[in-house]
Amino acid sequence: MKAIAVLRTAQQATGRSLTVFARDVGHGLLEIGHNTLAVVGLAVVAVLVFVAGREDLRQQAETRAFEWLQTRHEVRVAATTEAELVPAEPEAVNRATAADPKALTRQQAAVASWISRRYKVAPEPISALVQEAWAIGQKAGLDPTLILAIMAVESSFNPFAQSSVGAQGLMQVMTRIHDDKYQAFGGTHAAFDPISNLRVGVQVLKECITRAGGLQEGLKHYVGAALQDNDNGYVDRVMTEQDYLKRVAAGSRVPVTAPISVPREAAPMPLPAAQPAPPRAEQLAMLRR
Repeated sequence: MKAIAVLRTAQQATGRSLTVFARDVGHGLLEIGHNTLAVVGLAVVAVLVFVAGREDLRQQAETRAFEWLQTRHEVRVAATTEAELVPAEPEAVNRATAADPKALTRQQAAVASWISRRYKVAPEPISALVQEAWAIGQKAGLDPTLILAIMAVESSFNPFAQSSVGAQGLMQVMTRIHDDKYQAFGGTHAAFDPISNLRVGVQVLKECITRAGGLQEGLKHYVGAALQDNDNGYVDRVMTEQDYLKRVAAGSRVPVTAPISVPREAAPMPLPAAQPAPPRAEQLAMLRR
């Protein structure tokens, strides 16, 4: 029993010692904190007194403070104005005509890459057009390389192209004539939506081929040269471009620098047939003999 009493006494003494130690440490930290704050406060007061006694320093401090406040105000105003002028629209990406080139088949990816490098256009929108050409070509019974070749010849893949006679968009469809076909896409302004223009152009092309009874004659109808002897080389340019695209799709290497089929209106008119030069005087003399 005596031993237990001694242990209890020792524990109580140890507890009191730890309590005293913790209280002293706390008081010391509090005293240090108070002293530190007092020092900082005295320093601030001293600086203010010093600055107050110096007119030039006070004016300089006021100027800097004003400039800082003015800058912050201008930044806030600019940020607010910019947000109002260019509001965020997370759904805007849904309006973009673009596709991931990695999502294409090997044939499609080869064609899209070749067109992108040849006509210096971004691969993502071209990938979307190539995908669409393959999909709608299968439905319409047309080779997708033919559809892409027509786009190349007609507009060089410029979805906002317009000719002097009113042909518009990627496939240069005559919007005034085929306005009924655009009703399914919301109206004639859809002529400048790449996918809508492509689909309407394929409808027109299919009608032309059916009416003419063959591909080349159908292309002449498409370009409006059905009743003319000369199509200004249009059919040859389309067929040449399609041949390039077929070879690319088949895995052949076709240089992107191969002769480009220039857009329809930019194609030079054929030169008149050369006339034989008149005989020179000595030749005429020899003939007379």
